[in-house]
Order: sequence, then structure tokens, then C-alpha cells
Amino acid sequence: MTASHLLVPVPIPDRIAALIGACTPAHILQAEFDADCAAREVRRFRGPRLGIEDQADREFALSELARANKVLAAHHPRLVVRPGSVW
Repeated sequence: MTASHLLVPVPIPDRIAALIGACTPAHILQAEFDADCAAREVRRFRGPRLGIEDQADREFALSELARANKVLAAHHPRLVVRPGSVW
């Protein structure tokens, strides 16, 4: 029996990633890409004193993340991307 916190992440070779991607519908791959980009944008706008434009950009990134996560969650609930997650 293994504990999940003891597992070491291993990089996936490009050919294996391509095979996995070939089995996944295109709209799910696009949603995963969009969610990842939006999560990076959300992390970029941190801080207690954001300007009005930065707040608007953060809200837009959050809405993009929510839109992409809705598609991902409909396909599989564990695919959801969070702003603070490692994946």
C-alpha cells in the first residue's frame, strides 16, 4: 500500500502524451489548455492592492477559468484546474 504524498511525479514522454491526447476529444484538450492559461493569469494578479484594470483582468481570467472548468468537469470531475494547483 502506498501513500499518495510519497509518490514522486515522473515526467511523461512526448510520445505517450501524444497517445493520451489522441484519445481525448479536441474540445477537452482545448478546455484544458484554456483552463491552464487562465489559472496562470489568475495567479499573476495577486496582492491586496490591485488597480481597477488589474481587478478587471483578474475577474476576466476567473470567468475564463470557470468556463473551461465547466467543460472539463462535464467530461470528468477530476480534470478541474484550480489557480493554486500544481497541475
